[in-house]
Amino acid sequence: MDIAALLKRFSQTPGISGHEAEMQSLVLKEWGRWAAETHVDKMGNALAIGRGTDRAVADRRADRKAAPRRSIMLATHMDEIGLMVAGVKHGFIHLVEMGGVDVRILPGQEVIVHGRRDLPGLIASTPPHLLKAAERNKVVPLERLWIDVGLPARQVEQLVRVGDLVSLRRSVIELKNGLLAGKALDNRASLAAVAVCLEQLQLTQHQWDVLAVATVQEEISLLGAATSAFALQPDVAIVIDVTFATQHDATDVETFALDKGPTINVGPNMHPKMTQGLRDAAKRLEQEARLEPLTGNSGTDGWAIQVARAGIPTGIIAIPIRSMHTPVEVVAIKDIERTGRLLAEFIRGLDEDFYRSLIDYSDKVTR
Repeated sequence: MDIAALLKRFSQTPGISGHEAEMQSLVLKEWGRWAAETHVDKMGNALAIGRGTDRAVADRRADRKAAPRRSIMLATHMDEIGLMVAGVKHGFIHLVEMGGVDVRILPGQEVIVHGRRDLPGLIASTPPHLLKAAERNKVVPLERLWIDVGLPARQVEQLVRVGDLVSLRRSVIELKNGLLAGKALDNRASLAAVAVCLEQLQLTQHQWDVLAVATVQEEISLLGAATSAFALQPDVAIVIDVTFATQHDATDVETFALDKGPTINVGPNMHPKMTQGLRDAAKRLEQEARLEPLTGNSGTDGWAIQVARAGIPTGIIAIPIRSMHTPVEVVAIKDIERTGRLLAEFIRGLDEDFYRSLIDYSDKVTR
């Protein structure tokens, strides 16, 4: 698999929270190469199913009275942060944010206004020469920014309406040492990792069904994770998201180095047996199992999945990226590959004994 090429396609496809249709089609196409079936649910989540291949389990399934094959849900959100048109005045487009946009990075950014037709534009603000002295060193608030698409006011009013979406326009850049930079790598990097996992599973047998879900609206509500987990009723789940990579002025406690694999989250949002199972899988692969402590809300789809229906034992792994929620997020290609391989190795080891261990805390978890 050409991970870099796949990530470029994922990154450069728009999919703002609540409006992920283009990403749905692309995910189904790419994941569908290694899945038995694909579909989109009513919320817009994209689902690819990989069936368990263990022959003994398959034989038992021939008996209609046999229990359904167990399943694992792999959840990774496909939406990205973005903007929405709040109004048009004198031919200039005013904005509101969707999903945690950092206003500091907006002035000067190239965007695409998804109006009656796509319009390239630039985010602009009042030049510093025209600002009062007290305002020149402050962050310009969103309500004082606007988009210039270079068209006459009357034409802009015909093509752009309140509620139209605005996405950041950014091509993926190949940096040195296997690094890529671009927009929406949170969480398109994880979509690519799941593709690697599905490809790896084609090379081996695994007992459990794999339910890979690209969820919607994670950046604003976690709704896609909540509804898909409720509908699918998986036995366990793993959420794949991103975390903070080492960069300037960030401590080693807060961040994780690039090119050393994903982190394995530990805390109340994660079932201890799932966390230990991921650590064991990393050990079998001779990968470094870097633990990331999260003592409360993980801020990921795992927060919604863990409490779906009667509860779903959940694990969370994260791919380090730099400059999160900017148009120049940076990721290491090898970290995506290692994440996919770790997922596949974990799934290969799933059996009935593991499922029973989820409610048996008598065994001491290895430290």
